[in-house]
Amino acid sequence: MNTTGTGLYIGLMSGTSMDGVDAVLVDVGPSAFKLIATHYLPYPQGLAERLLALQTPGENELHVAAQLGIEVTRLYDQAVKCLLEKAGISAESIHSERALAREQPSPPSPGRGRGGRLSILAIGCHGQTVRHNPKAGYTLQLGNPALLAELSGIRVVADFRSRDIAAGGEGAPLVPAFHDAAFRSPTAHRVALNIGGFANVTDLNPHSATTGFDTGPGNILLDAWVRRHSGRAFDEGGAWAAQGRVHQPLLDALLGHPYFSSAPPKSCGREQFNLDWLESHLLAGIAPADVQATLLELTASSIASAIRRWLGVPDELIVCGGGAHNQTLLERLGACLPPTRVLTSDALGIGADWVEAVAFAWLARQTLLGLPGNLPAVTGSRGARVLGAIYP
Repeated sequence: MNTTGTGLYIGLMSGTSMDGVDAVLVDVGPSAFKLIATHYLPYPQGLAERLLALQTPGENELHVAAQLGIEVTRLYDQAVKCLLEKAGISAESIHSERALAREQPSPPSPGRGRGGRLSILAIGCHGQTVRHNPKAGYTLQLGNPALLAELSGIRVVADFRSRDIAAGGEGAPLVPAFHDAAFRSPTAHRVALNIGGFANVTDLNPHSATTGFDTGPGNILLDAWVRRHSGRAFDEGGAWAAQGRVHQPLLDALLGHPYFSSAPPKSCGREQFNLDWLESHLLAGIAPADVQATLLELTASSIASAIRRWLGVPDELIVCGGGAHNQTLLERLGACLPPTRVLTSDALGIGADWVEAVAFAWLARQTLLGLPGNLPAVTGSRGARVLGAIYP
């Protein structure tokens, strides 16, 4: 590849919501990110349930995990093919570039292969997290990057979290390093807030180094509760939550989880926050809509409290992830953090749905260039590390 690493990358992200694959084709430079094409591929019915079953020990789980990793990888490859089709790039031209690279190992120019054909430098693939236990020294993202490289004909960079954990870190969140590259302002104090299944913040204070951490639940409990009571995948716009009333005793009990008072660096997952945990605090007689309203307030208040306590009230809150579409949640965040201006990342040029996928395209570039992808102040690792494993 070219020595600057500038060119086209694919980023693949399947998050803790386990609803599908976000795929982006992005032109990545040292400090510029241009989205060329995007694609969302929903998971087939029943896959999320089989993936969730791997969160606890089960019969023949090693075989089941390996088979699910292959199944998820074939979906990744399908997402890549759909993405390339949207971008007007044929799979055959990618394979041709790979063959030419073997025959003529000199590097292509940025974004273009020999003969002017488009060249994709790498796929950055996060994988599907099924367990995250950094205190025990491991994190597990399902996927088969060797198979993805074989199917796509494109170099794959994967397994981004393990090296940070090996260096004593949490392995998460990793996206703050990208937030720093994409969203930092020389004058405004910004906090980037990603609300996926879980929420994480990145402090982009012009007067200090970048820090960040997971604040706690994002959409994970909201989605699970609405799915149980309506069969819908999520509460669109927060409309159902807006119909309920916050149940203060329940909210107080949920906010009593020790995670919320622990100091950064820290990360969390389904191991801490899940429906079983919620049900252990439910009181008889609470209307389902009131539970939903309380869960939305849990997300908003835990985020706002963490920002005030550890980062200070920012000038701007830049929201990305699925939660950016929950208007009720955005309104509560604004009410909890006056006078902060609440924006979505669309205002800064990257659609809220695609920030994490773009981040893993950027992380793939960091890996290929031998540059660090983690921030020790965020993950708690012993130092900056080059992340990921390369499957040529």
